[in-house]
Amino acid sequence: MFRSVRSTCLALFLFFFTFLAVSISQTSIDDVHVAPRGVEVASAVPGGRAMIHSRADLVLVPVTITDDFDRPVMGLDQDNFQLYENKKPQEIKNFSSEDTPVSIGLIVDMSGSMANKMERTREAIHEFCEASNPQDEFFMITFSDAPRLTTDFTNDSQQLENDLLTSVSKGRTALLDAIYMGLRKMKDARYPRRALLILSDGGDNHSRYSEHDVRGAVKEADVLLYAVGTYDQYVNTQEELLGPELLRSITEVTGGRAYTVTDVKVLPAVTKTIGEQLRHQYVLAYQPGSKPDTEKWYKINVKLRLPKSLHELLHVTARPGYYGHSE
Repeated sequence: MFRSVRSTCLALFLFFFTFLAVSISQTSIDDVHVAPRGVEVASAVPGGRAMIHSRADLVLVPVTITDDFDRPVMGLDQDNFQLYENKKPQEIKNFSSEDTPVSIGLIVDMSGSMANKMERTREAIHEFCEASNPQDEFFMITFSDAPRLTTDFTNDSQQLENDLLTSVSKGRTALLDAIYMGLRKMKDARYPRRALLILSDGGDNHSRYSEHDVRGAVKEADVLLYAVGTYDQYVNTQEELLGPELLRSITEVTGGRAYTVTDVKVLPAVTKTIGEQLRHQYVLAYQPGSKPDTEKWYKINVKLRLPKSLHELLHVTARPGYYGHSE
């Protein structure tokens, strides 16, 4: 009852706030021409690309605002956000709350222990794609003893489901290798907004890359990571026991999130939630006050400028930092 009242109050406030808010100029994420760490960004011409070879002039910060029921909250504007780099306030140069396309990589566990979970996994991928922007592009990497690119970039989500039907569950779990491969594949992405969705039921037990290697690559990649771990209630190995923490540590450093479920039946509902959150993000862009001249991690903090009574109703998830890059 209490959570329902809180949710109703929040909804009424956001409706009232949005109705009264003064319209401000919102810039599409595709109009931001410089991205962090020399990544490739899409130009304003469809299919066009511009390669940025030097350090970032603008840092992009995707932000997800959710309520107590994990639903995305929209209706806020630029004045409702405070942005800090290394505790110093930053001016928001560009702001967007538009539903712009995303390049998405699906990282799907096909190890032997997934055999009785594949039906729900296929359903989960279907629900995720249904909740996504129709212009999103997807690729899929499946993994067991080793990762492999099962589906290259496509706008046809049905192809993902068809390709998954021909995949067979067997072998061990090279989870970290699959994530690393996904980050490398993302260099071919069309859109500046990029995300990986990991579906797995256990920790890593067969990768060449270490957690340290992958965490470093993830922090540099400017890709949001989401994960859903479908763990059995009773685990038999140390790797399975450490699985939830592994996914949490890798996803949170990107501004994404890891979900842990013990009932595979809820998997489709969780992936649908993630798809909806990707469509309802705010993207802030700022110019660092001084030019980063060393390979240094710069901390980012996003706060909301709202009445105190609303702070406990909303949850902010944002990219926690970026690496500086010398010329």
